[in-house]
Amino acid sequence: MRVPYERDSFLFYLTLLYMPDIHYVTAEGLEKLKAELAKLESQRPVISKQIEEARAQGDISENAEYDAAKEAQGLLELKITKLETTIANARIIDESKITTDQVQMLTKVKIRNLANKAVMEYTIVGESEANLREGKMAVSTPIAKSLLGHRVGDVVEVSVPSGVMKFEVLSISL
Repeated sequence: MRVPYERDSFLFYLTLLYMPDIHYVTAEGLEKLKAELAKLESQRPVISKQIEEARAQGDISENAEYDAAKEAQGLLELKITKLETTIANARIIDESKITTDQVQMLTKVKIRNLANKAVMEYTIVGESEANLREGKMAVSTPIAKSLLGHRVGDVVEVSVPSGVMKFEVLSISL
């Protein structure tokens, strides 16, 4: 990431602090994010109605329903804001340019844990599309970060909280 300020300047650090994170997604992943945003936005009137009904019960200073509805509204708005930011900073990956000569985003990689000989297969995806039950691993995980750029036959050392693990890359596919 290129920042247009001197490394030791205040603006340099301020820019790094407030620079949005780029989220890499597939076109399908972006559509899922937009659908989830629409679903959350459709819940706004429901929560507003709950707040109105609780307010109509009288004194709101000791009204648990009112407090719960306001808290739900705050959480909903937080989720909506986070999703809007993710969508605004999303970059769609051109799947036609993905190759299988090395591990990269959107490739399916089969690896063997050299300690216990377990074989696993994961597709490397962006954070918003990760789902280990479906075999989709976020690119930000220690294993995925270590695998990026490696080729079939490479042995990769991964630093994880429990120590160092070694994996052999068995195959790379789309």
